[in-house]
Amino acid sequence: MPRWLEFMLASILLILLMPIILLVALIILVFMGRPILFIQQRPGLNSQPFRLYKFRTMQLGVASDLRRLTRLGLILRKLSLDELPQLFNVIKGDLALVGPRPLLMEYLPLYTPEQARRHLVKPGITGWAQVNGRNAISWEEKFILDVWYVDHRSFLLDLKILLLTLFKVVRARDIRAKDQIIMPKFTGTTTGTQ
Repeated sequence: MPRWLEFMLASILLILLMPIILLVALIILVFMGRPILFIQQRPGLNSQPFRLYKFRTMQLGVASDLRRLTRLGLILRKLSLDELPQLFNVIKGDLALVGPRPLLMEYLPLYTPEQARRHLVKPGITGWAQVNGRNAISWEEKFILDVWYVDHRSFLLDLKILLLTLFKVVRARDIRAKDQIIMPKFTGTTTGTQ
């Protein structure tokens, strides 16, 4: 998708969704306090770091991610409302609308050479792995789908992924990892050469 089109679409979406964004920010402020945003360094194109913006879904000062995730945070994640601030990342040029999801910096040395190819394109708010299982599939399956996207990306594929994302968000599908509330951390691929 051309950069100018992504910028235009992200700007339009930001304007249209601003009432929801402001409402979510107010709800987080009232029920969870500050900070409203979760800002974290993530790897972008060619693994170059950038600051990713999301709405905060976890309590501060609790060690376990599972215990940190609040009921409000779970709802925001289920409805994908926590992702809305990433439209600012698209406008800035850090993210694309479609691409492999930006994961944690600590995962970079854990990827196989094939998995690392997911960083040959700009990361996205949504991607091929998100519409083909999201958190209901393994890390290895996600990376296979990410690399498939890198090799097959096109304007029509991006449009298909955006439409499928809308469908998934409306139905709130594949939010949880199998038998878990949140996706476990990636610790490296131990078998095969994926």
